[in-house]
Amino acid sequence: MTLALAAPLGLPARRLASLGWASSLASAVCVLIVLVAVFAPWIVPHDPNAVDPLNAYAGFSAAHPLGTDDLGRDLLSRLIAGSRTSPAGPLLVILLSGVAGTALAVSAAWIGGWFDAAVSRVLDILFAFPGLVLAITVTALFGAGFVAPVVALSLAYVPILARVMRAAALRERALPYVEALRVQGFSGWHICRRHLLPNLAPLLVVQAAISFGYAMIDLASISFLGLGLQPPAADWGLMIANGQPSILAGFPQQSIAAAAAVVVTVVAFTVVAERMAAR
Repeated sequence: MTLALAAPLGLPARRLASLGWASSLASAVCVLIVLVAVFAPWIVPHDPNAVDPLNAYAGFSAAHPLGTDDLGRDLLSRLIAGSRTSPAGPLLVILLSGVAGTALAVSAAWIGGWFDAAVSRVLDILFAFPGLVLAITVTALFGAGFVAPVVALSLAYVPILARVMRAAALRERALPYVEALRVQGFSGWHICRRHLLPNLAPLLVVQAAISFGYAMIDLASISFLGLGLQPPAADWGLMIANGQPSILAGFPQQSIAAAAAVVVTVVAFTVVAERMAAR
């Protein structure tokens, strides 16, 4: 529940304060994830792909704070290495779909008429395809890896972002300042680039932050199914899948650590997005 809704419902003051602490903590977690991803090659304590069969399923220790997997690879090092690919995929999905969706939305809202109707129908068709199913289909056609799922999910997320941006662009276009700029002789390109897009940017940032969590879950699911990055890549979704057979053997640390990384990242970005939307 956002702060904007909390006050009218009469929630206690300490509940509001806890939401503030939650957003601050989530922001710190997001910054930490970004820093870890940037400096991952320099802070990994061990080679994330170094195999040590004699040290398989090692418990928590000073040398291996999170233990090792079935091949004796250090789990902390693999989590840190995975912070570069696991959040990078969703980020690319949001960037590609955000650029394409915003361009379509603003163009449709500005031009209107048959172009707006055509864009709306295309978005409806794309919206009918679940993103995960589309990504699995594309991956099956073009092969497993990193590029195919990212491109497929970017295409699936375009209508999600475009619908929100189109509605906002239509409201913005109807404001008096737009007509005033047109009377002064400014072109549509100038008005959209200098005025519409900057005014729509905050909404796009919030919507992108919310969609980031969904994209990360989708890409982790694709990796879990074996259609994303392939071994020995240190991808969090792939680590969850690789650790699945070890759970019944009593060594769940690989799946638990990777799943916890995904959950913490998704929750942190979602809380930050919720906080931004409440402002």
